[in-house]
Amino acid sequence: MGGCHSYPSATKVDTKTPQPSDIHNEKLGINNNIQEECPYLQRQNACQRITDANMFALISLPPGMDKAEWLASNTVAFFKHINLFSSAMSEFCTPSTCPTACGPGNMVYFWIDDHGRKLKCSAPLYFDYAMSYIQELLTDEDVFPTKAGATFPTGFIFLVQKVFLLLLRTLAHIYWSHYSEVLALDMHPHLNTLFSHLTLFCQQHSLLEPEDMKPLQDLISALERHR
Repeated sequence: MGGCHSYPSATKVDTKTPQPSDIHNEKLGINNNIQEECPYLQRQNACQRITDANMFALISLPPGMDKAEWLASNTVAFFKHINLFSSAMSEFCTPSTCPTACGPGNMVYFWIDDHGRKLKCSAPLYFDYAMSYIQELLTDEDVFPTKAGATFPTGFIFLVQKVFLLLLRTLAHIYWSHYSEVLALDMHPHLNTLFSHLTLFCQQHSLLEPEDMKPLQDLISALERHR
């Protein structure tokens, strides 16, 4: 598998936000949020969570635990949760509704194949590549060892950073292109909780570059402000 890259897009998008009753018959997914204020930034939506747990307690390295082990176990857990949430959105994310993989600010995500070629693909194809790539890493004993006494490879942190970038983009696309469906299904508390947990974990352990977080800063700030 290859990798990933992103660029701003100047593509104009449909500004109509479907109502819950329209989610099966509207062309959704390019961007449902070009409004005076994105729905996911509005207080009544951003304040919703499924738990009041102390997130900082959840993301901190437990005393005496090896950091690579902590990163590995959390990488597996985040992948399972985000892959499950993404699967719940799969009927709305199709090549026709999402011809490009994009996120807040209409950033377009490109996949880099094994030959270094930059591929602009539909969102479902991009995220299928991403989830398949992550699944291959997580099941590779040379990268994510499960046997007692096994050591993590040189460059392990780089691979973890790449995984978290792909997971971040998965949630970013859902916020940007499928938030109306998320609201209609009353799944925004789950999405907010998952996204907040992910971004706090990445900040705590320096897993993402500032430029990766910048397009999402409005969302991060809104969730912090209204939690």
